[in-house]
Amino acid sequence: MNDFTWGGSEIHFIDTLSVQKQGNITIGRFGGNSSAGQIKNEDGCLVWQNEQQDWEFVILMDAHHTAESAELIVQEFTKQQASIKSVFSGTLKETFKNIEETVLQIFQNPEFLGNCRKVRGSTSCLMVLRKDKYIWWFSVGDCILYLFHPELERLGQYQVNQRHFFEWIGQVNTFELPVPCYSSGRKELRKGNNHIFLTTDGLIECPGLPYNHPEKIQKEFLDRSNEYAVEALLMKIQSLNVRDSTTVISWFVNSDQEASLPCNQ
Repeated sequence: MNDFTWGGSEIHFIDTLSVQKQGNITIGRFGGNSSAGQIKNEDGCLVWQNEQQDWEFVILMDAHHTAESAELIVQEFTKQQASIKSVFSGTLKETFKNIEETVLQIFQNPEFLGNCRKVRGSTSCLMVLRKDKYIWWFSVGDCILYLFHPELERLGQYQVNQRHFFEWIGQVNTFELPVPCYSSGRKELRKGNNHIFLTTDGLIECPGLPYNHPEKIQKEFLDRSNEYAVEALLMKIQSLNVRDSTTVISWFVNSDQEASLPCNQ
């Protein structure tokens, strides 16, 4: 078991790069440049892994006004981790059948909703679970999930989720609506080396737009280690005097299982 949590109010990383390896996963953080006017970091993340049970679970958040909403989600999932991890330890079918309902129960719990009303600000929230050769994702707001693989690249497919503006959890909360608005899905990994990459929008909206297309991000990982490539991404946006904070979560999954192909192949 390999667990990690962080909120931007703990360590803000303004004018400072941090690249940290946590088990199989690399976490990159840059709080933005003070010379561009940055004074706080409102990102947050949670990373859980279990190599024996063959899964990783991550949450990436980009909060606004304060980091309180992101930190509330970290606190709630940490509090509920025993029941959540019991879902991950089930069979493959059970895990992917039950994970979304488990998350919705947490977000729609009256106590959690009450705590959201007390925080200052709201957050985007992107979750990814990888187990065996499948991923499940759950997205509120505008954080981004990419899946890089040569077979997908040939077809021009990189981005898994769509960014949705005007969706948040916190003081303004989609789960207070009569019909909560979020997106989720499942995806089969391809045979071979799959690169799972999550980022907040500071990376893709940096001045000069060095990483506004996923191909530009992927190129940094050619002939580089995961940690070195993540560092290169953050060094680039730091050099361009980006103000917004950026947090990335990156890892590789090598699947030896056959993946679905067209019936005529």
